[in-house]
Amino acid sequence: MDSSVDRAVRDWVHGWALTRGTAAPVAEPDGYRIDVGRPGHVVRYVLPSTSTVDARCASLTAPGTWLKICGRPALGPQWTVEAPEYLMGKDLSASSRVAPPPGYAVSRSPLGVEIHASDGSVAASGLFAIWGSTSTVDQVVTAPAHRRRGLGGVVMSELDVLAAEAGATRSVLVATEDGLGLYRRLGWTVISPVTAAHLAS
Repeated sequence: MDSSVDRAVRDWVHGWALTRGTAAPVAEPDGYRIDVGRPGHVVRYVLPSTSTVDARCASLTAPGTWLKICGRPALGPQWTVEAPEYLMGKDLSASSRVAPPPGYAVSRSPLGVEIHASDGSVAASGLFAIWGSTSTVDQVVTAPAHRRRGLGGVVMSELDVLAAEAGATRSVLVATEDGLGLYRRLGWTVISPVTAAHLAS
């Protein structure tokens, strides 16, 4: 197993559980289990390698079971496979804030960042949680009416600085295809492609 992938997955699952308010991850022989306990998302398995995918999938039958696998394995027809994702990482040693464009204001909290438009509405936001020395970035969203104004970069820079100020030295996230280009421009690197899938009811 690639140690950089293993470490990033370990840090990400613990940070993701914190940002989502779920039970702490449980180590399994082939990765981690997170008991999410929500309708349609009962449990999640995160696997740092494709080597045990067949055995793991053979043991999973319950609707609401989710998988995140580092790699691009072939899954059976019972699995609904989501769009490609990417496990990414970034060093936080050179973090600096990016000012929001005119008409926007940044609000910070111990959980993350919100950018408010002049009418007070939330134009963009993002969460983070620190586990050990690593920050996990999660749920970065820009409202449709405020896209293409650089707000995603502002949110990410704020999360980097807040995490560094709290003692984190590196950060991880799982990006969608839509976010991949932005994160690369901001200095993030791909650690592994990720396949996400679930068993529908």
